[in-house]
Amino acid sequence: MKHPASAIDPAAGSGAALIDQLGNVLYVGGAIIFIVVMALAVYGVLAKARSVNARLWVLGGGLAFPIVTLATLLMYSLAVGNGLNAIGSSNALQLFLECFGIGDASGREPANDGVLRIHVVGKQWWWEVRYERDGQSAAVVLANEIRMPTNRAVELLLSTTDVIHSFWAPSLAGKIDMIPGRTTRLRLQTSEEGSYRALCAEYCGGQHALMAMFVVTQDPTDFDTWLERQALPASQPTDAFLETGYDAFFRGECHECHTIRGTPATGTSGPDLTHVGGRKSLAAGTLNNHIGTMAGWIAGSQEVKPGNKMPSSLAYTGVELRALSAWLGSLE
Repeated sequence: MKHPASAIDPAAGSGAALIDQLGNVLYVGGAIIFIVVMALAVYGVLAKARSVNARLWVLGGGLAFPIVTLATLLMYSLAVGNGLNAIGSSNALQLFLECFGIGDASGREPANDGVLRIHVVGKQWWWEVRYERDGQSAAVVLANEIRMPTNRAVELLLSTTDVIHSFWAPSLAGKIDMIPGRTTRLRLQTSEEGSYRALCAEYCGGQHALMAMFVVTQDPTDFDTWLERQALPASQPTDAFLETGYDAFFRGECHECHTIRGTPATGTSGPDLTHVGGRKSLAAGTLNNHIGTMAGWIAGSQEVKPGNKMPSSLAYTGVELRALSAWLGSLE
């Protein structure tokens, strides 16, 4: 079983696999260079009393050897870079120019190449995720979880509403910064189904360590079914206990910060909860998602993740809290 967040145990067919291969080649190349250099140094010491052809020594050891070895490693690195560019959305020259302020990634319009595009917005300390459908990004909104089909390139459009964040899914790709006022792009692709952990790799405040998410890769047919379901509004309560939870949601302040499509809740400062019951985690990867942790998060969010923008809700009775958690858990 693969590790869900390991750069040295990458998913098959991913950019992380190419980076891992490049690293292995560079490690071996570096070791060979070290061994050859040390062998030449030892030879030079032992041969000090003998005649040494200085010209051959300089041309062979000082020019030919480093040129051949470093040029070989460089060409391999460029080949891997081309492989990453096939997954990524920018070519090497464009990225090089942008490093010197020539060109702007945030202003570059994406090509109409049929790639599934997902908007990921970093916030303190959670992730908003929006799927583009027919050029629109409002129909499918979720939080702290990305789902994508296997064997298909997915382009992430990464931005932030507050400070610098950095998106890193170690088993799938390299990390990339999310900078205020800019939109950066990263393509993910893998042929392997699984659940991979991603995280913020740039310190962004007190709860930086508790800002994670999951990237779930699945069969394309299953993904299409899931995406269609995510576009639907929330289901209505099916029994009296769930109706108690529904009423509790609107009796408190939850609806002021959260949206649940198909209900009067239209808040925008917190995550969209339309299908929160189907997600793997709560509080940006901090808690596994089930009724018990849902109740604990609602009642004690400031104890679980101090400083986040969701206040602990102490107004509910035990029955109301269980009913509210059960209703939210039913929204799959």
